[in-house]
Amino acid sequence: MKELATHHVGGYLKIAPEHIEDGPLSKMMKPGIGSYDKFKALFDRFSREADKEQYLIPYFIAAHPGTSDSDMLALALWLKRNGFRLDQVQTFLPTPLALATTMYHTGKNPLHKVSATSEEVSVVRGGRRRRLHKAFLRYHDPENWPLLREALQRMGRADLIGNGKKHLIPSFQPAGTGKILQRAVSRQPGYRIAPARRAATPAKSGSKLKHVRRP
Repeated sequence: MKELATHHVGGYLKIAPEHIEDGPLSKMMKPGIGSYDKFKALFDRFSREADKEQYLIPYFIAAHPGTSDSDMLALALWLKRNGFRLDQVQTFLPTPLALATTMYHTGKNPLHKVSATSEEVSVVRGGRRRRLHKAFLRYHDPENWPLLREALQRMGRADLIGNGKKHLIPSFQPAGTGKILQRAVSRQPGYRIAPARRAATPAKSGSKLKHVRRP
């Protein structure tokens, strides 16, 4: 790690923890978020010793097989707690010759013996739920707030809606935002976006920096 941080990083290092919850991580055959924390601690230490200002750029994925809505909420809370505001995010797409693609199409886990009674894998299908999982990664984007409010209320986590630091998203909606996503999901039968209080003046939507932790 000392060699890496001292001689082979020019400011930013991309790393892919992908998620923080065991559900999706076990399907990716990846270690828990504790491995990322240990890696970061060493990276920060040797960067300081080399007198270099360097940061990790973590990548995360939405809608991977094995991911629940609660998993994505936990990830959104972790992102906010650690000061991350992701710009470009990835939503899972099934690709040929990938184990995750097998999970997506069969709902079974090929990492273990497959039978009629073997483990069932939760699969995120449908545009509305895929958009929701992506919205959790970009919790700071006002365009996603109407969808997230509805989801949080449905999940019994309305306590995360408000204007304080402990909340995930605000209760107000900046004028002129949230309409694009609302039009897309409102076309689906039986879907309803929870109303929000309109702000008198537009609020700042947050940093435009790509998924970089604040110094």
